[in-house]
This record gives sequence, structure tokens and C-alpha cells, in this order.
Amino acid sequence: MSADEYALMLEIMGRTPTLTEFGIFSVMWSEHCSYKSSKKWLKTLPTTAPWVICGPGENAGVIDIGDGQACIFKMESHNHPSFIEPYQGAATGVGGILRDVFTMGARPVANMNALRFGSPDHPKTRHLLAGVVAGIGGYGNCVGVPTVGGETNFHAAYNGNILVNAMTVGLAPADRIFYSAAAGIGNPIVYVGSKTGRDGIHGATMASAEFSEDSEEKRPTVQVGDPFTEKLLIEACLELMATDAIVAIQDMGAAGLTSSSVEMSDKGGCGIELDLDHVPQRETGMTPYEIMLSESQERMLMVLKPGREDEARAIFEKWELDFAVIGRVTDTGHLVLKMNGEVAADIEVKPLVGNAPEYDRPWEPTPPQADVPAAEIPLPGPLDEVLTKLVGCPDIASKAWIWEQYDGTVMGDTVAASGGDAAIVRVHGGRKALAITTDCTPRYVAADPKRGGAQAVAEAWRNLTAVGARPLAITDNMNFGNPEKPRIMGQFVGAIQGMSDACRVLDFPVVSGNVSLYNETNGEAILPTPAIGAVGLLDDLSHRAGIAFISEGDDIVLIGETGGHLGASLYLREIHGREDGPPPPVDLDAERRNGDFVRNRIAHGAVGACHDLSDGGLLVAVAEMAMASGMGASLDIACEAGELFGEDQGRYVVTARDGREVLSAAREAGVPARIIGTTGGAALTVKGQTAISVEELKRVNEAWLPALMN
Repeated sequence: MSADEYALMLEIMGRTPTLTEFGIFSVMWSEHCSYKSSKKWLKTLPTTAPWVICGPGENAGVIDIGDGQACIFKMESHNHPSFIEPYQGAATGVGGILRDVFTMGARPVANMNALRFGSPDHPKTRHLLAGVVAGIGGYGNCVGVPTVGGETNFHAAYNGNILVNAMTVGLAPADRIFYSAAAGIGNPIVYVGSKTGRDGIHGATMASAEFSEDSEEKRPTVQVGDPFTEKLLIEACLELMATDAIVAIQDMGAAGLTSSSVEMSDKGGCGIELDLDHVPQRETGMTPYEIMLSESQERMLMVLKPGREDEARAIFEKWELDFAVIGRVTDTGHLVLKMNGEVAADIEVKPLVGNAPEYDRPWEPTPPQADVPAAEIPLPGPLDEVLTKLVGCPDIASKAWIWEQYDGTVMGDTVAASGGDAAIVRVHGGRKALAITTDCTPRYVAADPKRGGAQAVAEAWRNLTAVGARPLAITDNMNFGNPEKPRIMGQFVGAIQGMSDACRVLDFPVVSGNVSLYNETNGEAILPTPAIGAVGLLDDLSHRAGIAFISEGDDIVLIGETGGHLGASLYLREIHGREDGPPPPVDLDAERRNGDFVRNRIAHGAVGACHDLSDGGLLVAVAEMAMASGMGASLDIACEAGELFGEDQGRYVVTARDGREVLSAAREAGVPARIIGTTGGAALTVKGQTAISVEELKRVNEAWLPALMN
């Protein structure tokens, strides 16, 4: 809390606060809880559509998927805790996002993640990667929710501050969504789940500050998770939700009992009185300050209808969980805390939320990068050597070592998990399915935040389209450095502007999200990383596509315009050691037109395999399709760096028994398309000359990460 904020708090209180009151103000006004540097810009994002049931402001976003069903999803960060204590930091990140989803009445059906680590040769990278992956798997596997995909990148900018973004998707009846606004004067307030301990105190505060050399000393601020208790909590909450006993419900996440009680009170326009003596505690001598700021995991706060306490208690005791009536809803508009017969805090709720600082921080645009003409970037050696180096580089190399540690099939509805453009999870008992992806290209955002923000949304949209799904909505996780620096704030503003443009053109609203700022160590910021989590709908599972070639002799068709853009490309970085140039332009109208065409062709069964083009460009995309199938291809494309490895946007590679039919349909739709080769054989052949063994590509692609971790 700054000196100015402290003065404002004193003005609001009209007196010197107690330690507990000061702690509550401090955490509610922290960056992590109040979004004080970002909410001015977050308000500009498009958040509505006919299929959006609930946009930002609740625990998670809710969209209508037809047949009386709703999809509930959100992504959030656990960056700082995971750097300090990777296993528990990542594990409790998964636990927290699960609670955000099932607190709204959904059964979680899928987990995703987006991970960024430092340079592979940094001394901490292996330790952090191993701990984070073990934490994600340890929690997700034990709680019984499949982890079906994600993304993992490496860059030196994350050496001192890794990113761990977790996403959960759930399903609920569209008419049984639960919200967090407290209501009903005199209604009982109930605490359920695990007991409160001293773990996680100052967690939200720690997440709102830069790191320095003393980051290891913050280990006690990291929460400790118990996935088996979380599983019980899911079942108990869903069982109680099947009744009409719940008025409001909120999970205890960042700032624990403080944020849950304050947010429920504020949204309901009422007051809350709590008797902290009744809060289940696992440690002796806890103070009101510690109880209110603890971030112990697997806890929920509920408002029940009067007289329903015994019914609810029976359910939670059956599941061997703590249950306690700890307070009541009041008409005072105040948060009143009592303990040992004394008032520990008495704060008007509205100023805690409504008077929280909202800053319009100074910002400056990122200077434009000089163009990188493709003609000036020749192939430095034989094509087989260049491609082999690319498919074995950290960002493209197979991440099977990671996702093989996750249970991706538990619950029995996973149709396609890690390794494709998007995961596919069946809506239980029917023919339709959800497609889910996470995506972002931080090097693009660093080079041009607005263009990079638009590209992150567009690529997530392409990922869903490439499997045949209709994109519906996104959740975002805005990971940036210190917003008090105009350069960093400019990155945030630019990314929001680009995301807004893309969401509007693509009818792809933002329904939930999370902001993580101050991702810096000793003044060195991460790459700006607005991670996008996206959900789409397949109306019929039989109309889907994957990236693997299906049969020999199929035509390979390139959809979209190729301009040979090499600025900010993976080819430029990995082959020439350069990280310069602007990212590729994003023509959103072309994205929409090309994607709608591809989805239509998949739905009509006119194409077999499909893969969107991104990192590494055309030849890497074809190589990934070949490696996924074990089948080669003969390509008739120019042996030029821009043609082979340019990262122009809005493009897909599809296969078809009759490529001419695809070209004819593309002409009618006004979509650029050309046949570039045929499938078959055991090698990739370019212009009938350079033959690259698919088996060797696959060996190199799969070897890098296990070699690093060994």
C-alpha cells in the first residue's frame, strides 16, 4: 500500500485502523485483488454475445452450448508461488481454478495449462520445470479431472520469473448457475471444506510485487494443496447444489476469507458479520489477521437459506469435510469481525471495493521494429539440416515428456488430448464436444503489442477451427511486468487493443480472465504474455479433423496468402540467432473468411487432416503432420526461407482426396488456396530434390526434452 493509498484509507476509516482492518484494506487494494492498474483497459474488451450467459465479474465465464447446457471456464495465474515452490505453487494453481469453476455449479471436465520457463541452460530451469509439471499432474490426476493440453515455451526473459497459467472447463445445466452475491438479511453464512492454517498468508500481496534476491524467503506465502480433499469438496458442493438451499457461494482464493466475504457482501449490497471463533482452524492461537488473510486451500463460503443448515451439514459431514456456521448477512453494509468477545474489525464494505484505487498509468507505445526482408535472409545450409534443427528446438520439440505425466483420459470423455491444435472433450452422453486450446506468441507481443495481442486471439480461434469447432469465447491471462513503468504499461495497453479488435471481428468475446503484473526480477521483466484460453463447440463429433495425414495420395492444400514474413519468426531466432523485426500482420477479415471456409469444408467431410500454420511456418506445419502420422509428403514449393518458414497469419494446411474440389470451393468463397503437394512415402521431399526422413525428424523432435530432463 502506497503512502497516498494509506492516507485514503485513513480518510475512509476516520480513525487509525486495527492491524486486521489494515490487512484487509491492504490485500483488497492489492494489484492482485483490485486490478487497479488494469481495470481501466479491461473494460474496453468485448464481453457479450447471444451465447454468453455470464461475462467477467464472477468466478468464471459462462456460455450457452445448447440443449439446456452451459460451459463454464476460466484461466488464472500462479506465477510467483510456482517460482518459489514449484510443486505446491503449480498444484494449488490447479486447485484454485477448479474451485472457480465448480463454485458456479459446474462439474469440471478438463484442465489446460500455459507454461513459460527460462532458458533451457539456466541452472534453475530443470528444477522448476520438473516441479511444476509434477505439481500439475499430482493435483489434476488425484482430483480426477483430465489434463488435456496446453503449451510450454522457453526464453531467457523468464529466467527469474516463470509463468504458470492454469485453465479449467466445466459443464452445468444452463438454468442452474450459482453466483456469489450475498442476499437475505439474517441468512446464515457457512464455511465448508478444509481447516484454516497459516499457509498462504500474504499470498496475494506477494503476487503483487516484483521479485528480488530474497524471493526464496517468501516460501511460507505459498499455499499447500490437498487434491483428495478438493475431490470431496467438488462432490459435496455439487450434491448440495442439487437442492435449493444455496443463496450464494464463493471459493476462498486469493486473500482467502477476506476476499470471499467482502466480494459476496459488495455484490449483494449488504453487510456481513462473522464470528471468527467458529472458523475451523488447524493451528492454535491464530489471530483475526491470520484467519482473514490465510490462503489455505480447499475452502468455500456460502450463504444458505434459513433453516437449511442441518441439511447442508449432513452432506458435508458425509463427505468428511468441515462445516461451520460462522456468521450472518446483515443490513449494515459493513464487514464486522468478532473474536473472543471483541470486535476485531468494522469496515464499510463499499470503499473496500468501490473506492479501491483505479489508476490511469502513463504508458508509451513500443517503438516499431525495422522490417526484415525475406530476400535478405537466405537458407544458411542444406534444407534437411535447417528443418531438423527447427523441429528439435525448445519451442517446437515434442512436449510428450510433460503431458505423459498427466492423466488425459480420466472421466472417459477425452476424444483428443495433447499433441494437436486443440483438445476435444465429449459432452457426456451425446454427440457434441468441446474443443479447448491455450495460445500466445510472446515474441510477437514484445515486438508489437497490438499486433501480437490480435495474433494471440486469432491463433486460438484458428486452433479451434482446425479441429472443426465453432469458436465461442475466450478467457485471458495477462502476464506482464511492472505497470508503473510506461514501457511495460504500453505493452499491456497495446495487447488489450489488439485483443479487442480480434475479439470483435471474430465474434469471440472475453468472458473471464486474470491479470498478473509485476512479473519482474531485479527490474528485468518477462516477455509480455497475454495467454489466451479458448473454447469452441463441435455439434457432431463425426465432423472433426486432426493434424495427422490420413492416407497416401491425398492432395495437400495451403489455405491463405503467403507473403514470406520472417520478422520475429522462430526461423530467424533459431537459425540466424536474431530476435528482431516486426511480427506478421494480422488481417482479421481474412482470418474470419479463411477460418469459416476451413470449418465448412471439415463439416462437409471434404478435407481429412487439418493444421493451422504458426511457429516455423509452412514446412514445420507439414513436418508436424507427417510426424503425427509417420507418413511423408512430396511438396512442390520454392526452396526459399520466406516460403518455407515465413509465419504469415490466417493460414491452414488441409489434405483432401480431391484437392481441385477444395480449390473450386475456395474460389467461390474468395479464399486463397493452392495445391502444394501430395501425401505418401517415408520422407518429406521438396521440389523433388531434398528428401528428409520423417522417422529422423520424429526422433529429433521427441529427443530434446527428455535429454534436457535427464
